[in-house]
Amino acid sequence: MKKIAIFVDVQNIYYTTRQQYGRQFNYRKLWQTIECQGEIVSATAYAIHRGDDKQLKFQDALKHIGFTVKLKPYIQRSDGSAKGDWDVGIAIDIMEIAEAVDTIILLSGDGDFDLLLKKVRHKYNVSAEVYAVAALTANSLIDAASCYHAIDEELLLK
Repeated sequence: MKKIAIFVDVQNIYYTTRQQYGRQFNYRKLWQTIECQGEIVSATAYAIHRGDDKQLKFQDALKHIGFTVKLKPYIQRSDGSAKGDWDVGIAIDIMEIAEAVDTIILLSGDGDFDLLLKKVRHKYNVSAEVYAVAALTANSLIDAASCYHAIDEELLLK
C-alpha cells in the first residue's frame, strides 16, 4: 500500500474556491478520495490564526477529519496590508517527509511550489500531485506535478 502525505495551503484553497465557485472546499470528501489510494501517513493543514469562533470551528473540523493544523499568527502591518504566508513551512515539511512516502499531495495553486515539486520528484522519486482550482493555478505548478487534479463541484460543499 502506498504511503501518502497531504499538505494543504488553507488560505490558497479558501480564497480560490470562493473566488471561482462561491463555495467552500470539502475536506472530508478529499480525505475519502485520497484514502482509497493508499495509507495517509501525514496530513497537515497550514492556516492563519485570527482567533475568531468560526475559524476555530473550522480548525477543529479539520482535526476531526485527521489533519494536523499548523497555525501562524495573522499580522496586520501598519500600511494596512497583512502577512501570513506558510510557503517556507510547507516546503520544509515536504522536504522532511519526501523520502519516507510514495506520494506527496499538495493543495495549492501557488506557482512558488513548482521548484519544490520538481526537486522532490527527482531527488526522492516520489509522485507529487496537486489539487487546485484550474483557472487560478500557475501553469508552472501544473507542469511540475506528476498529476494535476482540478478542484471542481465534486470537491466542494453543497
